[in-house]
Amino acid sequence: MGIGASIFLLALGAILAFAVEADISGLDIGVIGWILMLAGLAGLVITLAFWGNRRRTVVTRTQAPVAGAPYTEYREVRRDDVPPPPPPAYS
Repeated sequence: MGIGASIFLLALGAILAFAVEADISGLDIGVIGWILMLAGLAGLVITLAFWGNRRRTVVTRTQAPVAGAPYTEYREVRRDDVPPPPPPAYS
């Protein structure tokens, strides 16, 4: 469920819960409105949590390992990726 569908369910549920005063035998329109609002809220929270994790990036800038070397590295990596292993130690 996307953000648009979640907001639609929230709005429809609020209209049914607070603005409609119709009586249907065997159905409580207010309860149906509250159920739709809870479903819309749950969908919105899940959608935002899912898309929030996918957009995080880490910007890494490194200088050349030897003074005077002519390169600079710029890289964007997703936050949930495993960082590269450290370079080997030279003695």
